[in-house]
Amino acid sequence: MRLKVIFQLITRNSDLVSAFVSGILMGLTVAPVGAWFLAWIALAPLWVLIIKNDSKNSSFLIGLVWGIGYHGVALSWITGIHPMTWMGIPWVASLAIALFCWTFITLWGAILVATWAMVMRVIFIRNPKSKLVTADAPRWTQIKVSSICVHLRASAVQNPYIRVLIGIALWCSLEALWNAGSLDWSHLSYTQSPHNLVILHLGQLSGQEAVTAAIVAVNGFIAEAWINRQDAKNAKISSASLAQERFFNKYLAIAAALLITCHLLGFALYSRPLSQSPEAALKVGIIQGNIPNQIKLYPEGFRRAIEGYTTGYLTLANQGVDAVLTPEGALPFSQYEIMRSSLVAAVREKGVVAWIGGFDRQGSHYTNSLFAFSKDGEIKSRYGKVKMVPIGEYIPFEEILGGIVKRLSPLDEHQVGGLPNQVFDTPFGAAIVGICYESAFPEVFRYQAAAGGEFILSSSNDAHFSAVMPAQHHAQDIMRAIETDRWAVRATNTGYSAFVDPHGRTLWISGLNTYEVHAETIYRRRTKTLYVLWGDWLTPLLLVLSALAWCLNIFWKEDDKIQFRQ
Repeated sequence: MRLKVIFQLITRNSDLVSAFVSGILMGLTVAPVGAWFLAWIALAPLWVLIIKNDSKNSSFLIGLVWGIGYHGVALSWITGIHPMTWMGIPWVASLAIALFCWTFITLWGAILVATWAMVMRVIFIRNPKSKLVTADAPRWTQIKVSSICVHLRASAVQNPYIRVLIGIALWCSLEALWNAGSLDWSHLSYTQSPHNLVILHLGQLSGQEAVTAAIVAVNGFIAEAWINRQDAKNAKISSASLAQERFFNKYLAIAAALLITCHLLGFALYSRPLSQSPEAALKVGIIQGNIPNQIKLYPEGFRRAIEGYTTGYLTLANQGVDAVLTPEGALPFSQYEIMRSSLVAAVREKGVVAWIGGFDRQGSHYTNSLFAFSKDGEIKSRYGKVKMVPIGEYIPFEEILGGIVKRLSPLDEHQVGGLPNQVFDTPFGAAIVGICYESAFPEVFRYQAAAGGEFILSSSNDAHFSAVMPAQHHAQDIMRAIETDRWAVRATNTGYSAFVDPHGRTLWISGLNTYEVHAETIYRRRTKTLYVLWGDWLTPLLLVLSALAWCLNIFWKEDDKIQFRQ
């Protein structure tokens, strides 16, 4: 009996179930599963459900359910912040906070999908005859209006090419809007990282939205192939035409051609040789301190940090490195305390540049920073984290929520973000710096590359979570390296630390929850990709083309209506 009830519920809400399942399939594209190929088909069911939606479920709800499936699976690692008892937060409250964070960021991403679905439905509504006439209208009127509606459904407003173009433009625009804010992570493009490096090279043209556009386009034409095949059947076209439609669908052929063409273009960029002149070589060492967050801010953590990073620095200095990179908050002190540490004393002794993660304190405010210590042990440059984690590092709508959050937090001080136009100078040239969460925001890296940054330094903690989050974080940094055409050095607290070349290939990657000391040779580069020069030019172009297509659509529709009436 219970199975029968469940079956009835699924049948009544089949659209929602289908949307949720396809969203989950998209969520499986990233770590830990990494089934990146599913991204090229997992959006198509949502597209079909939105365009052919004749159920009681709104398109907004269908999109929301798909988004919950995708973002809920992709971002499930956020629950790894529990338990936070080491911060003085009770176990139950810690669980509540973890579940709230997971729910909030999942819904935040799902709203993007729901908004896209709603707008697509409004633009391409497939039942224009509804509410045009009442049931008691004269029969001849109903027939006439019905005929006009059938004609309109075959007009340009249902043109699959226009529909795909507008669908791509809308999705890319919404992703760009979300990424311009303070909360973003699971955009469609990162479903391809780190496995499909070829397609990620489209990011050199217009950033991550170029990859997203390719994914949406292929899915859109696959969906249109299904939609038009079904429409052909419903229209009861001739058996010869129907047979042809079964064996050949031009929209499916376009989807395949797009998929192949995008990968060929990406391969052409991927295949370009890297210039590696000896003069541009830079031997960099990283130290992965492996200090759990549970002890990081307590005496035992301080002791292990000072000891581990000092020992690691001396080891690397003796190997002849040019510079040493440490993780985010490697020494969780202010710059004044760091300068008195044994690590900086070692810098003065060995004369090897050190990039040390710590906190730039100004009164009661502090900024999560990376300090550049020169050979004499003095701070020559610093970079303050621009994109801070909402709630974790700052309180959104602090005037409203500040009091509530402060009751849950043991911290009395106030963290502020760095300036958006920073340049991190080093003795080897300007560097591009990203601190932890900033890896999800390509504009942070693009600006610094355009300002002359010659290599990437990614300094992160990642100690709060399981292996899933560090793996996704590494995937984000791979994309930033490809987009800017720069070598990247990743130093994290507990893993994964790594070295990545400009083609996104990982030369070395650390273990997880291990103490690591490693050095590799990278190369400084001054090339500027189209993305570095122009930013995300593709999204505005898609919007303009979509607007033009829509205007022509209106013109053609009105012209067709006049001819039809005549």
